[in-house]
Amino acid sequence: MKRQAIERLLPSIFQRGLAPQTPLFAILEIMEALHAPAEAMLANVETCFNPYLADERFVPMLAAWVDLDRLAPLSAAGRPNGAAPISTGFERLRELIASATLLSKWRGTAYGLKLFLQTATGDAGFELRENATADGSVRPFHLCVLAPERLRPHRGLIERIVDQEKPAYATSEVCFVADGDA
Repeated sequence: MKRQAIERLLPSIFQRGLAPQTPLFAILEIMEALHAPAEAMLANVETCFNPYLADERFVPMLAAWVDLDRLAPLSAAGRPNGAAPISTGFERLRELIASATLLSKWRGTAYGLKLFLQTATGDAGFELRENATADGSVRPFHLCVLAPERLRPHRGLIERIVDQEKPAYATSEVCFVADGDA
């Protein structure tokens, strides 16, 4: 808010006595300066809520708003300084936030699980085997997720996703296979 706009809000007695180099004039200048950061933020408020444009410090809050805080503690207190809340990094978290409505729509389905894993890791090399274990034996209501070996560093994230996105009645396991063997 500019000094002149603040002046118009003052009672007329104050407006008549307002002149440069007076305490009231200085206070109005300070008020203008104090409003500047908030006004700058409000001028670009849409960037706060766009997962691709939001400041990295705000991305975990956006993730919590779309129920992605169940993947990992998103609080900065539990992470090393500057570390992403998920092992695949901030860019993958931004993609998950942008895809949250689609992922929610398909939750509990094979398509939804595979889409979630691909979005979270940026890798399309997942295979789902229903009613079978990693060694190929039959096991009713079981889901075997075959992930490329290159994703082993993200095992914790992948297992959390599988546990939360698989159908509630099914058991599951995650196996890593040599790239191209899935």
